[in-house]
Amino acid sequence: MAKPPKKQQKLRADFRKNRAARSRQGDLTRQFHSEDYAEDEHVHGERISGKGEVARRRTVFGEVIEDEDGAQVQPEVDASECLAGRVLRVGGLESHVRGANGRDYRCATRRLLKTLATDQRHVVATGDHVLFRPEGEDRGMILRVEPRKGVLSRGSRKRRHIIATNVHLLVIVTSAAEPRIKPNLIDRFLVTAEKAEITPIICINKVDLVERADLMPLSGVFGQLGYQVLLMSATEGWGVSRLQQLVAGKESVVAGQSGVGKSSILNAIDPDLALRVSRVSEESEKGRHTTTAAEMIPLAGGGYIVDTPGIRQFQLWDVLPEETAGFFRDIRPYVSHCRFPDCTHTHEEDCAVKDAAADGRIDMRRYESYCQILVGDEI
Repeated sequence: MAKPPKKQQKLRADFRKNRAARSRQGDLTRQFHSEDYAEDEHVHGERISGKGEVARRRTVFGEVIEDEDGAQVQPEVDASECLAGRVLRVGGLESHVRGANGRDYRCATRRLLKTLATDQRHVVATGDHVLFRPEGEDRGMILRVEPRKGVLSRGSRKRRHIIATNVHLLVIVTSAAEPRIKPNLIDRFLVTAEKAEITPIICINKVDLVERADLMPLSGVFGQLGYQVLLMSATEGWGVSRLQQLVAGKESVVAGQSGVGKSSILNAIDPDLALRVSRVSEESEKGRHTTTAAEMIPLAGGGYIVDTPGIRQFQLWDVLPEETAGFFRDIRPYVSHCRFPDCTHTHEEDCAVKDAAADGRIDMRRYESYCQILVGDEI
């Protein structure tokens, strides 16, 4: 006996403020002096139920699905008219999606998805698994974004900027010189990786420009914490084969400052990519943006890798001050030994974290990096 079709569930969902109807008109005086002014046409209020024209909540058909970002409203779609796909790139109003049939589509996003309230800058992100409706040979409409995992994101103007989703590895690329290395930026990436449960790999590029011995104190600290550290030179080919082995068959994202050699490293591990590269400015030692948007690229050795634009500032997203210490592998073991349960490890007495830093059991640079993150300094 066939099962009856699943009954659609009615949900009350919040809509974005700029997607709701205007609650007040700004040209009332002009309309008053004109002959066509009609007082009865204006909305003076609405019912307590919140279903009037001014309400920012609407009834939608769908279901609530839990993912690592919490409860998400998933609108109901007709799966029979949809294809599953993976977002390779997001640009402007269109997303480049590779369908399960192996074809690429340029897709718009369903208006309902864009109107649902969210803290994200964009509803669709590179790496998303989506359901879309084909419209022609190479066009489509994204109707649903599937639950995410392995999300790399940062804060941007009080909104969440999702860089890549559904990745296993975060390849943190920095350079030994030109531009100079920023250890605190590496720490911020590591905190984000710990929170998102993504495995980080630290790649220090351009080691041919400095003495390797000068990098040992920094790389040694990260290595003792259990992080994979690769000393590389994309131009000389040092460390390239090791990185090829680590990303083969995986879904990875490459992130770092402009000019550190992200695209050069990708060209080294897969020469067929032929990504555009540029030189670092000699005056400012800052890189020029050659990658303008995050793009998921298939690798010859299997798997995908996301090439991202250079990041000069990385503000942590959704990391509370009280939980920051828990994302530092070297600080976490001492937290429970502090005298006060709400210790911030900055000024309190009988703080086990401060004592460990003073005794050299915690690297002092890492402790200072923790303090910068705690007070909200951007790197």
